[in-house]
This record gives sequence, structure tokens and C-alpha cells, in this order.
Amino acid sequence: MGRPSLPDLVVLPLVQNALQEDLSQGGDITSAALIDPEQTSLAVIVARAPGRIAGIDCARLAFLQCAASVEFSAQCTDGEDVKAGDVVAKICGPTRAILAAERVALNFLSHLSGIATSTREMVAELSGTQARLSCTRKTLPGLRSLQKHAVLVGGGVNHRFGLGDAILIKDNHILAAGGITAALQHAHQHSGHMVKIEIEIDTLEQLEEALPAKPDVIMLDNMDLETLRAAVRMIDGRAIAEASGGVTLKSIAAIAGTGVDVISTSAMTMSAPALDLGLDFLQDKPS
Repeated sequence: MGRPSLPDLVVLPLVQNALQEDLSQGGDITSAALIDPEQTSLAVIVARAPGRIAGIDCARLAFLQCAASVEFSAQCTDGEDVKAGDVVAKICGPTRAILAAERVALNFLSHLSGIATSTREMVAELSGTQARLSCTRKTLPGLRSLQKHAVLVGGGVNHRFGLGDAILIKDNHILAAGGITAALQHAHQHSGHMVKIEIEIDTLEQLEEALPAKPDVIMLDNMDLETLRAAVRMIDGRAIAEASGGVTLKSIAAIAGTGVDVISTSAMTMSAPALDLGLDFLQDKPS
């Protein structure tokens, strides 16, 4: 199967908004003062550190929006691993356009590659277990589709994209609905046959109450390892067991060892450090 990808239709508006933010106050006045409008250059995006690449299309569209004549040649695709010093892309075209798009292109590429790299590292810790790593809805406003794409590129899976994807009953829903049993009864009554129902529980007592109502997924929230093991035994395959809370690179292997099916965390989308990438000019290209 092919690597995950997003259509330009989804990516382009996000790139255009970022460029508008950078250029709307009068354009690139530095390049306008220093660079001849006819000058062309050759530049490369280089990895300064090892990692997994995500966001190539964001970078490509950023340069093309600044000048349709830019030639963008990706040297790797989303999902490929790079070493420090590897060339990620080559860009040839008007010097002013390359400079105008540089920061937006690198911001997207560095941020998304950081998420993909962090995801890859956490997924590697799950080797030998049945657990899969999932992101959450804790994403930066406006960037959810890109961040969740980067998680897929890193080897993880996606949780809900929005509130309409599935019914997820959390602690505040339980309180507002009058308890676990009532919440699950209402959920079953109002959900279509294509909609899954998940409930978040904090204790084994809550789990015991939830199981007879047959949720599809049970989120075991902030449980210690011993309690997680007991919860998995109680569920016994009757629902998908999802562990959440306190997930780090150091703790994820032990959590997976309890037998849960899914481990969900916002660590990748909210805390991953950006991958260090830079743009270097190689030479002027004769006009």
C-alpha cells in the first residue's frame, strides 16, 4: 500500500494563510531592497538532525505560491527517514520567491516532521505487543488534518477528527447525563449503526458498571499498570481496551505490556520538538 498523503485541496488553504500572515504587511521588504527581481537561485532544504519527514507537500506549495516558475524537486517523500546532512528537497527559481516562502515552508516541514519522528520513536517501543499508538483531538487549531497526517506517517493511527466521528463519553458527560448506565443507554438510543461508542472510566468499579451496556471501546484513563492489567482481564475482548494518560516515551512499553489494544496520547501533536531543517543557497542560477 502507498504512503499516507493529503490532497493539495486540503493543504493549500493552510499554506496560503501562513504566507498571508508573513506577507500581508507590505511583502518581503528585505528582499525587495536587496535582490534584483530577475535574479534566480538554487537552494536545498537540508536535515540538520536525523528524523522522519512529513510535510513535503506543504513546502512545495509554499514555494509555488510565491512564484509559479519555481522548480521544487523533493528528494524524499513523507514517511522516509533522513540522516543529518541529507538533502530533503531542491528548489530552483526566482530568488525573491524562495526567500519569501522559506520560513513558511520550513515551519510546516519542521513541525510535521517532528511529529512524525516522535510518533516513530513511540511506535518502536510497541514492538512485540498488540497495542497501537493513537493521537487525540489535542491539536493546534486549524492544523488538525496536517498533524494527524504526520502521525500516520510516523506509524501511528488516528483517533477522532471531530465531534461527529464517534460518541466518546467522558467524565463530564457522565456527570451531566446522570451516570454511566444512563449515558450509555442514551448513546445506544441515539447512535446510528455506523457510529461507535466509547466511554472513559477511571476505576474498576466504573468498568464493572460499563461492561453490561456494551460500549465498543473503553478508555482506561490514568490507571497504574496493575489496574490496567486487571481492567484488560475484566474486559476480556468484549470491547477495545484503550489506555490514556501518563503516556511518555519511557512509559509506553510498560503500558503496552498490560495487554491494551490502543494507547492514545497527545504527546506527539502537542509536545513533539520540531525536526531541525534548514534552507541553504548553493549558487545563483544565471538568468
